[in-house]
Amino acid sequence: MVDDAIRSNGQKVDRRIGAVLDRFVESIIHEVPRRRGARPSTANALADLIATFMTNNAAHDPAHSVQWADDARRQLFDNWLGGIALRHGLRAQTLRPASSDASFRRYLRIEGTGTTFIIMDAPPVHEDVRPFVEVAELIRAAGLNAPRIVERDVEHGFLLLTDLGNRLYLGELQAAVKTSDSMSIAQLIRDATSALITWQQLVDSRGLPPYDEALLRREMQLFPDWCVAREFGHSWTHAQQAQWQTVTDLLVKSALSQATVAVHRDYMPRNLMVCDPNPGILDFQDAVRGPISYDVASMLRDAFISWEEEQEIDWAVRYWQQARKVGLPVPDDFGEFWRQLEWMGLQRHLKVLGIFCRLKHRDAKPRYSEDLPRFFRYAHRVATRYNGLGALARLMEPLMGETRTDVFY
Repeated sequence: MVDDAIRSNGQKVDRRIGAVLDRFVESIIHEVPRRRGARPSTANALADLIATFMTNNAAHDPAHSVQWADDARRQLFDNWLGGIALRHGLRAQTLRPASSDASFRRYLRIEGTGTTFIIMDAPPVHEDVRPFVEVAELIRAAGLNAPRIVERDVEHGFLLLTDLGNRLYLGELQAAVKTSDSMSIAQLIRDATSALITWQQLVDSRGLPPYDEALLRREMQLFPDWCVAREFGHSWTHAQQAQWQTVTDLLVKSALSQATVAVHRDYMPRNLMVCDPNPGILDFQDAVRGPISYDVASMLRDAFISWEEEQEIDWAVRYWQQARKVGLPVPDDFGEFWRQLEWMGLQRHLKVLGIFCRLKHRDAKPRYSEDLPRFFRYAHRVATRYNGLGALARLMEPLMGETRTDVFY
């Protein structure tokens, strides 16, 4: 009878819970004596079983179910959560997916005493949570809004974080574009720009890994390896490979010539939250010490939303003016800064084209490849604009479905 009462969405609940419920009801009916403040053993068993069931069984709510790749990982999580739950009033039955990203990390939301928390699940075989912890502390020390680390199990890759909410910059900007709400768009970008200025001023970059030549070239190589060869099945001739090498050299030289600051590496609307203070900053674990134009390019030429170039230039000018006012090492000439930004953005976009194709073919995450056309447009536009980069445009055009006819008079 109890089993029937606790069925959810047509699925049978673990019969162990039913048996414990029967004993629990019987203990209440007969008013089993117990020590003051102690729960009956049946109540203890019931709480433990329900907590485990609600964490691991989709029957309670399929939309909010949490799946685990293997029982060993699930058991590690249950043990960790059980050890910290009482301190924060965490309720396992409220555990649900919050978001995932392009890595092996995922984020879960759980309710606690008077608030919600975010749990990062980052299997150590794939991810190291220590950079996230270290950079989070640097960001908060700079007075910016990043999640606070409430609890940590670095060895097993579990973090309990403060919850910055559900309002992604990306969704807010997309909604504002749809309703032609230019004032909201302007305010969001102003806040993001001001936070970036503070980041570049105050986030201590001395302990961050350098964005050096080896890393820049490694990122660039993702494009021919995963986009050209794997996604499109093209093989470059020796002459085309030489052209690619020349372009790579130019872009790497431009990046290394810039002044260096702390670089987020993904400072874009999908990693910013609308909250107080605004914005909340996420996904910063890959921060490095590198070119000052990098995060501006990421913000203006995003993976998931595009702007007219006139608007990009307007926002870039505003950033440049603020940066000069506070003494950040940007070029005195805006034209030179804009070239640096475009070339830095081109390096990033070629890298992203490779990463999105790798996510599709290696990591079984094909949805990212839907945005390949956006990045091809970004990259092609810059490659056709500057001396020395024209060969790159010709290398990309067959991948874009474009043909070129050169006419000479």
